[in-house]
Amino acid sequence: MKRWLTALFLVLFAGAAAAQGSYPVRPIHVLVGYTPGGATDIVARILAAKLQEALGQPVVVENKPGAGSNIASEFVAKSAPDGYTLLVGSIANATNMVAYKNLGYDTLRDLAPVTQLMSAPSVLAVHPSFPAKNLQELIALAKRDPGKYAFASTGSGGSPHLAGELLKLRAGIDLIHVPYKGAAPALSDLLGGQVQMAFQTALSAVPHLQSGQLRAIAVAANKRLAQLPNVPTMAEAGLPDFEVSSWNGLFAPARTPPEIIARLHTEAVKALAAPDVRDKLLAQGAEPVGSTPEEFRAYIRAEIDKWGRVIRASGARVD
Repeated sequence: MKRWLTALFLVLFAGAAAAQGSYPVRPIHVLVGYTPGGATDIVARILAAKLQEALGQPVVVENKPGAGSNIASEFVAKSAPDGYTLLVGSIANATNMVAYKNLGYDTLRDLAPVTQLMSAPSVLAVHPSFPAKNLQELIALAKRDPGKYAFASTGSGGSPHLAGELLKLRAGIDLIHVPYKGAAPALSDLLGGQVQMAFQTALSAVPHLQSGQLRAIAVAANKRLAQLPNVPTMAEAGLPDFEVSSWNGLFAPARTPPEIIARLHTEAVKALAAPDVRDKLLAQGAEPVGSTPEEFRAYIRAEIDKWGRVIRASGARVD
């Protein structure tokens, strides 16, 4: 009897090992917590195309917008840890840990970091009809008419929201926050003049700034963007130590087998190193990263700490 059980165990173990070793054997679904067309969606689709080539299986991007990307994040966190349901997350996966009082998942506990994909500074952009031509004029207008002007965001708790809250806090002004379900609808209303301003990820904003559809006020980085050489940094414009970078990263559900995480990490880093991917990201102001899972986890912890202080100081919590 013991020999029979031992043989059965060895057969099952060998089958499981073979299944993991042959990963993937069916389509992979990559979730994005925002509507199509924004920076996170753009990065996810670039990555998915490269992963599909490397892994030999369809890699399908699915958009599940809502609740500051929490709907998609929670879905992945509660999915089977088998490598077939992944998340291209964002800075919201760090900030929402503090911004939301009742979060249905824990980024550090329920998601396994694979790699940080990219980082891109935020740009404070305004509709061309907005009368302020620089940061000091914008602040003066907002002080003259408190609560009159609005800034768009990709949803409560994301970097465009918190950058706006940081601006309000540091400049002592009152702006109306208008949250959307992603970068694309926020950008659409900014382009249409329904809202006056927004902190846009460089990846989304640069083409519209270069075409004149939007006007840049300042870059929230420690140096100017090569793509926007005439746009000052926030420090040059009068607000020192004002840096806001949006980022994207690849996650799997916690408890995903280490060999699957390793395979995904290897292929994602290769994708980021591909000349066509690097050139596309760099041309739009985004910096490819490709960190290790351990480095990415440490970075997320640091982001939670950094933005937690801003959220508590500004009161920008979400019920």
